Amino acid sequence: MFTPLLIVAVIGYLLGSLPFGYLVARAKGVNIFEVGSKSSGATNVRRVLGNGPGALVLLLDAAKGAVAVGIPWAYFLWKELAFGNSPDDSGKVEMLEIVGLVVAILGHSFSCFTKFRGGKSVATGAGGFLVLFPLGMGTALVVFGVTLALSRYVSLASMLAGASLPFAAFAFKQPSPVISISAVVAAFVIYRHRANIARIQAGTESKIGQKPAAPNS
Repeated sequence: MFTPLLIVAVIGYLLGSLPFGYLVARAKGVNIFEVGSKSSGATNVRRVLGNGPGALVLLLDAAKGAVAVGIPWAYFLWKELAFGNSPDDSGKVEMLEIVGLVVAILGHSFSCFTKFRGGKSVATGAGGFLVLFPLGMGTALVVFGVTLALSRYVSLASMLAGASLPFAAFAFKQPSPVISISAVVAAFVIYRHRANIARIQAGTESKIGQKPAAPNS
């Protein structure tokens, strides 16, 4: 089991580390770490460069999480089709999926390709949970949409969506590891938004629909 864990951890971290926000912004002559909130996440890219680049980064970042979590699932599905299912395979798949999710999130937030800088891992986490726990991700999307419509704060919507995951995991009777990792990821996402929390309290946090800041290279 050690070898699969190591493979998933390395591949998942490298996938998560792919700095799509930085690369998309650089292609337009902007260093995303020097403008806006200085995050390479999709929200900052959208705020600085507009909806098109922001949507592209959102999709790419979500794909990182989905692939990192999907690799163990795809492997064990192939194994079942080729050789038949082993009694303990389901537990192994879940463990490896959780490892893939965690390392992809860490890779996105602390990318080895950008001097361990990154984003807040909302999109990458969402992509991972879409594979690991689709019902929970659906719940989080509803919470995100309602909060965004009422407050127009992407950061607040992201935090409350993340916070809803462990409650959804409990409500939908998920295994203990899924409930636990949902709570850990929610806490991590909220921690990564601590500067946004301070800006919301000060009334200086940007709202969706506000004019993007002029990019500086």
